[in-house]
Amino acid sequence: MSVILLLGSGGREHAFARALVMSVQCEQLFIAPGNAGTAMLGTNVDVSPNDFESIKAFVLENKVDLILVGPEDPLVNGVVDFFEADSLIKHIPVIGPSKMGAQLEGSKEFSKNFMKRHGVPTAAYASFTLAKLEEGYRFLETLRPPYVLKADGLAGGKGVLILDNLQEAKDELKAMLGDAKFGKAGEKVVIEEFLDGIEVSMFVLTDGKNYKILPEAKDYKRIGDGDKGLNTGGMGAVSPVPFVDESFVHKVEEQIIKPTIRGLAEEKINYIGFIFIGLMNVGGEPKVIEYNCRMGDPETEAVVPRIQNDFLALMQATASQQLDKIDFKIDPRTAATVVMVSGGYPGTFEKGYTIKNLDQVNDTIVFHAGTKMNGNDVVTNGGRVLAITSLGNSIEDAIQKSYAAAHHINYDYAYYRKDIGQDLISLVK
Repeated sequence: MSVILLLGSGGREHAFARALVMSVQCEQLFIAPGNAGTAMLGTNVDVSPNDFESIKAFVLENKVDLILVGPEDPLVNGVVDFFEADSLIKHIPVIGPSKMGAQLEGSKEFSKNFMKRHGVPTAAYASFTLAKLEEGYRFLETLRPPYVLKADGLAGGKGVLILDNLQEAKDELKAMLGDAKFGKAGEKVVIEEFLDGIEVSMFVLTDGKNYKILPEAKDYKRIGDGDKGLNTGGMGAVSPVPFVDESFVHKVEEQIIKPTIRGLAEEKINYIGFIFIGLMNVGGEPKVIEYNCRMGDPETEAVVPRIQNDFLALMQATASQQLDKIDFKIDPRTAATVVMVSGGYPGTFEKGYTIKNLDQVNDTIVFHAGTKMNGNDVVTNGGRVLAITSLGNSIEDAIQKSYAAAHHINYDYAYYRKDIGQDLISLVK
């Protein structure tokens, strides 16, 4: 029996929590800080995922056996290194990469250079600082529109701009480098060639030697139907994706996954945990848009419900480098996730609205993202509020169930996209 500490507070963490408590090996689950949904599954703890000293005190006091890190911030800030450097806690496995491994997400420049060193297919690119602004302008002039600008550091999923006009691209480059549009994250900017194709998210779980390829997903980043409007943290997801067949997965494994795992080992980078690989399918050929050092959100809410293995056993095998001994099983059904957000998101929005009818939806899973308890009421507490996931025998079946639940659940100024999965349905027909 194991005592588990899960770090994070979003929909991804609720999905992890639900999977962990289904294990017969889970004695007790703590979530720091958690949300109203995770509170129904385990014990929320008022500790920041980035407060490593408080986490240390908590795991020692509560005899925690394993830590699963949900979000990227504590990984990029070095939570794994912190544990490994302390003799009192270094025996406690932490599922997540080292600080250097987390640079695959923490620095776009590091990530692109890593891909280049290990022959991983990706878009042509160059990186620039304010001192090289004029060089950045000249590089933009060599590209054809649209122009892709990425803040080098973490920007909460909002540091990527795709622009059709050259002058606008130059102006935005200056705003990022000179006017700190994305703060410290944008002190360096990577400019990339635009890849024209269909995007898909692939996920790998690795123990540092072995790996398992998890179900893929397609997520929907823009706020509006038809992929219009501002980028968000994600408005929905569907898994599996129709065009990801055996041939495509084989290409991804040979050209991307194996070189990535091998490259991490060659560079002696400690990497145990999830690798998110954002791909573009360009005429049947996979190219990497980005790596993340953790599972995506809301893709996790579509992917994890399809994993049929004991999830805690999977994490324990990862910690002990025995993933090769796991017979990995995936539910063949489709999972479709619709994200309900606060009106105004991803801009300014109000919090604290009571969420009604949560207990009146059937044949679906409601993952909490930005929620908290206010007395006996569950209230909104973030931009992305709920992620509603349903399993079905087709995309239409799954998405219909999720939309029925989203329509029934209610809070003031609730909003969700109405077209999740529609582009994939057309690919099937």
